[in-house]
Amino acid sequence: MRARYGVPLGITAVGAAGLLYSVGFETRSFRLRRVTVPVLPKGMRPLRVLQVSDIHMVSGQRKKQRWLRSLAGLRPDFVINTGDNLSDPEGVPEVLDALGPLMEFPGAYVFGSNDYYGPKLRNPARYLFEKAQGRHGLNGNRPAVSAIHNPWEDLRDGFDGAGWVNLTNTRGALKIEGMEIGLTGLDDPHIKRDRYGRVAGGPETGADFSLGVVHAPYLRVLDAFTGDDYPLILAGHTHGGQLCIPFYGALVTNCDLDTDRVKGLSRHRVDGRTSYLHVSAGCGTNRYTPVRFACPPEASLLTLTPTP
Repeated sequence: MRARYGVPLGITAVGAAGLLYSVGFETRSFRLRRVTVPVLPKGMRPLRVLQVSDIHMVSGQRKKQRWLRSLAGLRPDFVINTGDNLSDPEGVPEVLDALGPLMEFPGAYVFGSNDYYGPKLRNPARYLFEKAQGRHGLNGNRPAVSAIHNPWEDLRDGFDGAGWVNLTNTRGALKIEGMEIGLTGLDDPHIKRDRYGRVAGGPETGADFSLGVVHAPYLRVLDAFTGDDYPLILAGHTHGGQLCIPFYGALVTNCDLDTDRVKGLSRHRVDGRTSYLHVSAGCGTNRYTPVRFACPPEASLLTLTPTP
C-alpha cells in the first residue's frame, strides 16, 4: 500500500503546504524594495520617491493597513500611487485611512481597472491561455459585461482633497524644495482608457525633472513615453507574476510586457532612445486569488540620483 499510494500522498502534502504558505504567510510578508536610479540632471540633489501599487484592499485587512501607514516613516520627498487600490467596493475608507500618513507628503496617482470595477472569480489558468493568444484585459478580449462598479469617485476625492495630483491622461507637477517635478500620466491601458495623444510632446521644458506614470506597462505606452524622451517610467499591475517558480521567475505579466521585466528596474529601448522602467510587484492580490508564491508583496523606495 505504501508503494502504491505513498508518492501521490506526498505530492498532495507538498501541494497543500505550498498553498498554506502562499495564502497564510507570503501574502502578508510585506517587503520594501530599494532601488537607485541615475536619472536626474547633473547638480540636482537626490530625490526619494515612494511607489505604492496594487493594494487591492479588502475590508478587514488590518496588517496591510498598518504596514502601509508605517511607510510614512521613510519620509519620502514624494509618493507615486500606480493604481488598483481596491478589491472591495467597501474598501475606500480603509484605503484612505491606510494611506493617510503618506498623503501628508506631496504625491500623485493614476487608477487601474480594479479602482473602477470590482473583480470577478475567474480561472487563474486563463492568464496562461491569454498570454499564449496575445490577449490581455480588453486588449483583444471581449468587453466586460455585468461589471461591478467601484466607488472610484470617492477614492479620487480623497486623494484630491489631500493635495495629490490626479494624472488621468493629463500632466501635473510637484514642487519639492524649489524644484519642479514634471509628471505625465495615463489612465489604465489594460482596459483601453489610455489617451497618449492628449499628453504627447515630451517632458515639460520648465521642469527640473520629468517622469511618466501609468498603471499597466503595455508596450505601446512604454514606446510612447520612451519615444518622447522621458528618463523614467513608473508602473504596476503585474503583481510581479504573483505565482512564480523559484530560480525561474514569473510565468505571466497580465500584459504584453516580457516576464524578464515583470518587476523591479529595467531599461526600455525604442528607436535609439532609452528610458528606465520600474514596475512594482504591488502589495495585494485579487480578492478571489489571495495567493503569492516566490513573489512577496512590496512597496518601492526609489532614490533618484544624477546621471554619471
